[in-house]
Amino acid sequence: MATYGFWKIAEDDPAHVAVVSPSGERITAGELLGEANRVVHGLRALGLQRGDTFAAMVTNEVAMLELYLAATQAGLYITPLNSHLAAPEVAYIVADCDARAVFASPRTAEVCAQALDSLGFPAAVRFVTGEPTAPTFRPYAELKAGHPASTPAERTAGASMTYTSGTTGRPKGVRRPLVPAPPEAVAEPNALFLRLFGITPHDDGVHLVVSPLYHTAVLNFCTNHLHFGHTVVLMDKWTPEGTLELIARHRVTTTHMVPTQFRRLLAMSDAERARADVSSLRHVIHSAAPCPVDVKRRMIDWWGPVIYEYYAASEGGGTLATPQAWLEHPGTVGNAWPISELRVVRDDGAECAPREVGTVYMSMGAHKFEYHKDREKTASTWRGDFFTVGDAGYLDEDGFLYLCDRKNDMIISGGVNIYPAEIESVMVVHAKVRDVAVFGIPDDDWGEHVKAVVEVAPGVAAGPELAEELLAFCKERLAGFKCPRSIDFVPELPRDPNGKLYKRKLRDPYWAGRERAI
Repeated sequence: MATYGFWKIAEDDPAHVAVVSPSGERITAGELLGEANRVVHGLRALGLQRGDTFAAMVTNEVAMLELYLAATQAGLYITPLNSHLAAPEVAYIVADCDARAVFASPRTAEVCAQALDSLGFPAAVRFVTGEPTAPTFRPYAELKAGHPASTPAERTAGASMTYTSGTTGRPKGVRRPLVPAPPEAVAEPNALFLRLFGITPHDDGVHLVVSPLYHTAVLNFCTNHLHFGHTVVLMDKWTPEGTLELIARHRVTTTHMVPTQFRRLLAMSDAERARADVSSLRHVIHSAAPCPVDVKRRMIDWWGPVIYEYYAASEGGGTLATPQAWLEHPGTVGNAWPISELRVVRDDGAECAPREVGTVYMSMGAHKFEYHKDREKTASTWRGDFFTVGDAGYLDEDGFLYLCDRKNDMIISGGVNIYPAEIESVMVVHAKVRDVAVFGIPDDDWGEHVKAVVEVAPGVAAGPELAEELLAFCKERLAGFKCPRSIDFVPELPRDPNGKLYKRKLRDPYWAGRERAI
């Protein structure tokens, strides 16, 4: 058997169970490879060539893995779309990434159709993975119909291009140059990232996917486990009870979570937690949002020293905190990966002293990326070979990183990044809004939730009716998780004569007596 690498594993051991679908169907490596190969042939028949992009608003189902494996062996970019986006947001990303085809799941097809119709996107290259719920979509099976499961010719490495916010709040595609090499030459070294956590190929590994595959880290961890010869178990809709049941049933060894999921698990009754069999777990990896120290201690007490933390972004990374290192340095997000370097710098570019707060920069050697169609954002992100995503923090004397704040005021709710500027740009165009500020306020379950503070236009009455009107306005234009949970009104927002908003003056009262966990 090949040491690792999905394509080799599928050839050497086609009967190996690669995926367990949310419905419980078991898909072998040979079957998954054959379907991914058919997707490559189908995409090429549509005219897609190396360097082209397709978008996928696909939920946690086997088709998403087929599409990813097709892109990464056909020299294509796959752009995953958040399944909670509103139609205008989908339209923006599809247009910005120059998608040549778009894939949807049955429950995302309607909003996707609205977006594509607004763009005049051709119906011939729209596909839905189940029964079409929008008449302009073709069945996904048609893309593969009549094409062989054989290995495509001219195989070459592709990549994902995920979208993250720019300084204006508009999403920006993180685009890396394609490597002119066989897919194995890229995928297999990337999969070795799992070894940082002590994860090894094969070893009866079972990886449970509990979060949506449109997240960069979730998709990367899932596919890296495929390359390590592990079985991937897909969970469609997360619940704490369902998670514990799947861990016990499949003897899960690894999973990737966010702190909100930890809090929901800990909220279960003592009896429910006592009944849970989590003895198979070896590596429970978390990131995406700060984890309160007491929450992490309670999880380690329950699940044992199997909880690993890392700090990274769609752009790259990063740090790693093993359970042992975290217990010795509570609150840290870890120290640098062997392939990475960290710097914390002042605004003038000088490096900070230990425990001095500054902007966090990272380097991954020759690793480079650009923000698609945004040279200014790209240039502002890089300082030599080091890049930043705008986080502030400090290094201790042992080189362990602690995050303190986010310069861009990003809200993290349930492990999801939410950018106030994007929400503000939507709300401020409402005729009854004169000015608006959006920020995160404490939420015991989600970490933070979205609060909007509005200065109304002259002659407009503030109150509950207007709040409901503004919330409905947002829901038509933004994904649900971005919409304010509540709206307050003030006579005037605190701005200086140059228009600078003192957002902290608005935000601090909500955090009085609470430590913001960033």
